[in-house]
Amino acid sequence: MIVNLRSFSKKVLVYKKSMRSFLTRLENRPPTTINKMVDHADREVWQEIDCLSCGNCCKKMTPTFTPKDINRISAHLEMTPVAFKEKWLTFDKNDKDWQNKKQPCQFFNMADNKCSIYAVRPTDCAGFPHLTKKKVTEYLHVHRQNIQYCPATFKWVEKMQAMAKNGFTTNTRPQ
Repeated sequence: MIVNLRSFSKKVLVYKKSMRSFLTRLENRPPTTINKMVDHADREVWQEIDCLSCGNCCKKMTPTFTPKDINRISAHLEMTPVAFKEKWLTFDKNDKDWQNKKQPCQFFNMADNKCSIYAVRPTDCAGFPHLTKKKVTEYLHVHRQNIQYCPATFKWVEKMQAMAKNGFTTNTRPQ
């Protein structure tokens, strides 16, 4: 399904607060079936969302670049890690992370919503939106942030809310 970012932004304004509250409750009192709920919601989300019709993560967010990412990407671009950092990255002293200097990401192609370094992209990008990270309760704070940027995360939270409300069981099957 093609993502309409204007419609998505309007939905975020309406539901962000209640979704964040839900994720906090889920974090504090996770149901015993939480990992099955997460996997079920993840499977359903990717039947409905096409990242290439969106690209909002690349437009509005920045990944964290690990030292391995910096070495791999700079080698791919035939640059030294130092030159790569000088040209493209900034060091966030608070988080102690290397991040993009600008948004949208310098490697993001607005014409087709594709990454020009996809094969060597940062690990953070490769795992985004991190919906099935294990020990999900330790990662819900990330989803609280990402619901305003990522339609897939937003949809995942909607599905998690519906399952919690309707009493998800291990017998629930994808539609």
